[in-house]
Amino acid sequence: MKTLIRRILMLMIGLFLLIQLWIFLSLCWWKFNDINSTMFMRIDQWQFPDAVQRHQWRDYDQISDQFKRAVVAGEDGKFVHHHGFDIDGMTAALERNKEDGEIVAGGSTISQQLAKNLFLYNERSFIRKGQEAIATFMMESLWSKQRILETYMNSVELGEHIYGVEAASRHYFHKSSANLTREQAIFLAALLPNPKYYQKHPNDPKFKFRKRFIGKYIRYSEIP
Repeated sequence: MKTLIRRILMLMIGLFLLIQLWIFLSLCWWKFNDINSTMFMRIDQWQFPDAVQRHQWRDYDQISDQFKRAVVAGEDGKFVHHHGFDIDGMTAALERNKEDGEIVAGGSTISQQLAKNLFLYNERSFIRKGQEAIATFMMESLWSKQRILETYMNSVELGEHIYGVEAASRHYFHKSSANLTREQAIFLAALLPNPKYYQKHPNDPKFKFRKRFIGKYIRYSEIP
């Protein structure tokens, strides 16, 4: 029995290390190469095999600075200053969740969200959060802040089967992401917490609040 338990334990450790190696090698490759598919995109394709995904990579300097600032304002105001984890943001989220008696805020940084999008899934669990933290640490160690924001903007979900700012800009405004106006950038950034829902419910009070919030703080956003 002890031998069996030892073998199972070794197998689990081996599998864990293989996953970390896969993430590390993927991050090394993606440091210099465009990303055409994320775990979120693959899950979406498995769930809806007949759906047509919209995604088109754009380099950092080909994306409007208005959108960069809007994303930072809405998702991670301290993005350029932290190393992947915003302790103050996580503490505030925990306090808010405690007050509301449910999970209404996550406190995840752009780096954490990107790690989840690239390698993981959307269900909440301690295992997923632990793996997310490891992937975030590796990403912050290997990539520049500019590369992290560039990849985030190109891979984030912005509507049903719509991934990345270029595809979203073409879908909603029929224009390149390089030419997004301030108000258009705010609209897209405001979609991020719940893009599929807000896409169909643009008059939702929470969506309107997010647009006002981002509009108020976009001028203070620091970008790489």
